[in-house]
Amino acid sequence: MAERGVAVSEAAVGRRRVLLAAPRSFCAGVERAIDVVELALQRYGRPVYVRRQIVHNTHVVRDLESKGAVFVGELEDVPDGAVVVLAAHGVAPAVREQATRRSLLTIDATCPLVAKVHREARRYADAGYAIVLVGHADHEEIVGTVGEAPDDIAVVTSLDDVIDLRVPDDRRVAYLTQTTLATDETGQVVEALRARFAELEGPAADDICYATQNRQDAVRLLAAECDLILVVGSRNSSNSNRLVEVSRRAGCPAHLIEDESEIDPSWIDGAATIGLTAGASAPEAIVQRVVDALAPDEVVERHLVGESVHFTLPPEVR
Repeated sequence: MAERGVAVSEAAVGRRRVLLAAPRSFCAGVERAIDVVELALQRYGRPVYVRRQIVHNTHVVRDLESKGAVFVGELEDVPDGAVVVLAAHGVAPAVREQATRRSLLTIDATCPLVAKVHREARRYADAGYAIVLVGHADHEEIVGTVGEAPDDIAVVTSLDDVIDLRVPDDRRVAYLTQTTLATDETGQVVEALRARFAELEGPAADDICYATQNRQDAVRLLAAECDLILVVGSRNSSNSNRLVEVSRRAGCPAHLIEDESEIDPSWIDGAATIGLTAGASAPEAIVQRVVDALAPDEVVERHLVGESVHFTLPPEVR
């Protein structure tokens, strides 16, 4: 790691400035999910099982594993009667039912903003609407939401999907969205849905979470000043990938990196101003390691907006 950092710091000629996006890194939902696992370990002892990655970040998962968390793919891998935490992305009702049948002590770390989308899905399905869910079909958040009303939900990702969409009644259609999408692209899809379904219903408040939107807006702010933007986050982190896309659409080259070891010196050769941000599931400590590896002459924080959101912990760990 250190050797790579030295190589990177010598890769470009001349002065280098790093602009840090603010806000960046953990959101309230991620902080809550991590706290749930750590508090469960303190209260119930080792091991505490976690279904899937608690959040989509390799460093977070490894750190929790070192403290006694055991990550599993499905509940079949959890011993009867054990403590299990459900990840921040949410699960289908069938998963909770399985946990009850297995007598598992279940702690739900679903982000409250994802839980809001689940409630909206149930409400629209109960009212007889066909639900169009905008998102990536293979993402855990979408899989969990579809599980709330599998016969009533169609997943769309692109404008082409909207064209091909078939619903039982054009007058009874509602839309919901994944919380970690790019706001500009999602807006285009929703507008296409509105153009096709004149009586389209939607949530009272945007499903895309405040943290996702704030981090994307901060990247747009940086893009105008930077030669390159680096986004700290894991490959399977939807919101981190969207930050890369937002930067590129704004005309600034961008790369997703797990940590400082993935910086390619050719990216920063000649880059006088490098923007740096992190997805909502990426630790701030990794951001600081990337700053050290870049060895800038100046570090400046570009502050867009403050965040003061906090979510209540589940009763099992309060």
